[in-house]
Amino acid sequence: MVCFRLSPVPGSGLVLLCLVLGAVSSYALELNVTDSEKAVCLYAKWQMNFTIRYETTNKTYKTVTISDFGTASYNGSVCGDDQNNPKIVVQFGSGFSWTVNFTKEESTYSIDGISFSYNTSDKVTFPDAKDKGILTVRDTVGFRIPLNDMFRCNSLSTLEDSGVVQYYWDVHVQAFVQNGTVSTKEFLCEKDKTSTTVVPITPTTAPSPTTAPTPKEKPEVGSYSVNNSNGTCLLATMGLQLNVTHNKVVSIININPNTTDFTGSCQPRSALLSLNSSNIKYLDFVFAVKNENRFYLKEVNVSVYLLNGSVFSIANNNLSYWDAPLGSSYMCNKEQTVSVSGAFQINTFDLRVQPFNVMEGKYSTAQECSLDDDTILIPIIVGAGLSGLIIVIVIAYLIGRRKSYAGYQTL
Repeated sequence: MVCFRLSPVPGSGLVLLCLVLGAVSSYALELNVTDSEKAVCLYAKWQMNFTIRYETTNKTYKTVTISDFGTASYNGSVCGDDQNNPKIVVQFGSGFSWTVNFTKEESTYSIDGISFSYNTSDKVTFPDAKDKGILTVRDTVGFRIPLNDMFRCNSLSTLEDSGVVQYYWDVHVQAFVQNGTVSTKEFLCEKDKTSTTVVPITPTTAPSPTTAPTPKEKPEVGSYSVNNSNGTCLLATMGLQLNVTHNKVVSIININPNTTDFTGSCQPRSALLSLNSSNIKYLDFVFAVKNENRFYLKEVNVSVYLLNGSVFSIANNNLSYWDAPLGSSYMCNKEQTVSVSGAFQINTFDLRVQPFNVMEGKYSTAQECSLDDDTILIPIIVGAGLSGLIIVIVIAYLIGRRKSYAGYQTL
């Protein structure tokens, strides 16, 4: 944990800021704003990143992902007073600025609006940009939260405007904190209301469907990647087939990589790949580091639109799939099933992932899954053959002895 204690901001008191990096269970950003009496008045912890699509001088388009907040500063974050409302202000990278404004009514407060500014004059981040200068996108959010409640939205939320997509998840925020005590009562966003975090259990037989699923062909294999300031930090290649059981009806959904958007982020000990399309609100794969030398798939969050118009959402943050050493990739060409819950499974085909330590944008040596490892069949076949031979010899020996013994009795 790296903490920043800034000088008092006029009218707002002392600002204490903590940026938490590197732990799997921690948040990328955590903020406490205190008043003149050192009581907490504004609290937030969250994760975010941005993708920006811009036109180049040769009339093509490029997309850049912004996810590195290691140099963040927070000048201008205030509790608010009679003349000014509370706000969170974050400056990071080369000319990026992000601001959230809050307003208060009698019994509620609102996350009123979010603005994001970036500077296309930065040739490193925006090479060959046609239009240069500081650009700002503003979005009216309008979340209304009861006073003294913490707003929580663990699910992925997006804002899109003018080629800029903002991604937020694991959001916890409370403005107008009363008596310096952050509330333990949570007000959930709509996505979290329909999403249930489940602990993996031993797979059981799913409820018998009243409608048989339509057989699906093998899904098309797609290639996905996540970039940060150092280049490509996550690679994934896979065909994905979703199996959803909802109200005793089974739905099979093949993900089409040609119509699927993706984003993500990379931290020292965690990484995110998030997919979305016209029928997938979000499909998040969260990877983590364990024992300092291996990675694995730790969490899956999903929300999909079903054919009957309903939305199916579920999450599981206690998985253990796709385990491989750091510095390598994980590969499984055969069909493999990730069981997120009894009602939701993901079938993968021609899978290869590397969420950490990607070098020069290429996969490292792969650790193959047991399904792909045909060499294990050789000792099994040899062992089975030897066992059969031994059994035959023993049976022949016993039969021979029995005949000899019977002949002796006759004589």
